[in-house]
Amino acid sequence: MSGVARRLARAPWTLLKAVFGWLVLFEARNKVLLAPSAMRLRRTEDAETRRLAAALATPPTALVATVIATHRRPEALRAAVRSALDQTVRDQVVIVVDDGAGLPELPDDPRLFAVSLAHNTGVAGVVRNVGIRLTRSRYVAFLDDDNLWEPDHLERALAALDSPGGPDGVYTALRRVLPDGTESDVLSVPYDRRRAAREAFLDTNAFVARRNRSLHFSRLRRTPEVLPREDWELIRRYGRRHRVLHVPYPTVRYLMNPASFYTQWRQPR
Repeated sequence: MSGVARRLARAPWTLLKAVFGWLVLFEARNKVLLAPSAMRLRRTEDAETRRLAAALATPPTALVATVIATHRRPEALRAAVRSALDQTVRDQVVIVVDDGAGLPELPDDPRLFAVSLAHNTGVAGVVRNVGIRLTRSRYVAFLDDDNLWEPDHLERALAALDSPGGPDGVYTALRRVLPDGTESDVLSVPYDRRRAAREAFLDTNAFVARRNRSLHFSRLRRTPEVLPREDWELIRRYGRRHRVLHVPYPTVRYLMNPASFYTQWRQPR
């Protein structure tokens, strides 16, 4: 095929990307191709939520519920939990949801609750959704088991959320950290839903949002090759009906590990 023919063949795709954004098109494809797995995983999520809720005397309740999804990272998990419990905002519950691997010993704190799924799902969205559904709170925050918060993360987020005319969701800046603990850079991008159709700059470790019907993760089975990630999907969908604001202050220490999308991601200009 000649170069002209190839360009002509690609022209419809190029036009669609220009109009809608490549991430939006990829997500539409994902919903078609991965829909069967999502339906099965929704049934799993419902069953696990019912089972685990029955084991809790009352739903963990506070101003903020922090959901930490985990799978076989005991030492990193303990550090993540400690950074959540050490927040200056004390009206908080932290729920750790283990994806079927078993829980390590965790700090003894009345604000901390930990549960394990009966089987490994391999889908971060489902694990986080269980944590959301098991708790009761005005706001929900998210932290992965290999990342850390600065002590003022929730304080800064809530200051924006509770301000007069404030947004429904906020995300702070990410400070990327190398495995040896040294800092790499800071990712700080103002929220722009149109820009998010073309650039994946959203990460739920920095996201704190008002609890509502929009606050749930995609249940698609996203292997590492599937883009966009569930973080992007949640925040962009949430922003469809709810105002989202960026707080340009780094409150998240984000570990750059080889399996992470944000290890290779570059700051948009």
